[in-house]
Amino acid sequence: MIRYAAALAAGMTLAAPALAETWNMPVPYGDTTFHTVNIREFASDVATATDGALEIEVHSAGSLFPHAEIKNAVRSRQVPIGEFLLSRLSNEDAAFGIDSQPFLATSYEEAMTLWEAQKPVITELMAEQDLMPLFSVPWPAQGLYTNGEIATVDDLSGLRFRAYNAALEQLATLAKAAPVQVEAPDIAQAFSTGQVEAMMTSPSTGANSSAWDYVNTYTAVDGWLPKNIVVVNKRMFDALPEDVQAAVMEAAAAAETRGWDMSAAEADEKKAVMAEHDMAIVTPTPELMEGLKGFGATMMEDWSASASDEGKAILDSYSAD
Repeated sequence: MIRYAAALAAGMTLAAPALAETWNMPVPYGDTTFHTVNIREFASDVATATDGALEIEVHSAGSLFPHAEIKNAVRSRQVPIGEFLLSRLSNEDAAFGIDSQPFLATSYEEAMTLWEAQKPVITELMAEQDLMPLFSVPWPAQGLYTNGEIATVDDLSGLRFRAYNAALEQLATLAKAAPVQVEAPDIAQAFSTGQVEAMMTSPSTGANSSAWDYVNTYTAVDGWLPKNIVVVNKRMFDALPEDVQAAVMEAAAAAETRGWDMSAAEADEKKAVMAEHDMAIVTPTPELMEGLKGFGATMMEDWSASASDEGKAILDSYSAD
């Protein structure tokens, strides 16, 4: 009997680790980016809440999958979970890219209202691909990076302009600039080799890529607040024990709240960092804003003309609030 009890105890000890599961999570941005910092805290929260039953190993800076492949890697169950820029999916449905429409939502309050309108539609669209959103966090409002101050949109004409989604490609084209697709980790090299000469991105990306090494002016046009989203493969999530699922959802809710707070703090902190490195932080001229908002109005008309019923429902809900 004692021998049987000992054998049973040994068997239980060996079986216990089998209950633990490790999820690999690709993210496109580096370890110092606040999105990645927030996600690592999310992973830690999950591990703590589940007592190690679920460990999430974060692979930063596109080291596991490049940015463009992360969504499909989660969809195909190559990995259970991942992060990407939501508007990268705008070619699938315009609903995914409404947060990147220039001058539609330019403050955190407006961005949250837009997300509340967008989330149920995004959830439904992603469910069709066996994906489930966990949380979404915006970047600080997008500003303009150039060498020298840009007084009007005419000054952008002919510049090679970094684009990270379809909306920025259209904006660059309207400005008669040349859009060039460049991921965040490659920004410094793209500028140093002349591949790009200007960009619109957040103060976070600017400071994290040492923008002062290749441009000297940041113009705070505050165009839009694009969101990153963390998604999980629905089938793999459903396979988790119910208590682990609950822990993941609770950690995700905390990560969303924390991430929005981190983003707001980043906006001023990173502008200060750029100023400390002798970048000029300038207020846009009325003429520049008039031109950019004109582009935004044109883009919104085009977006509305091509948007699905789901996408239009987001705009209707947002406009009604």
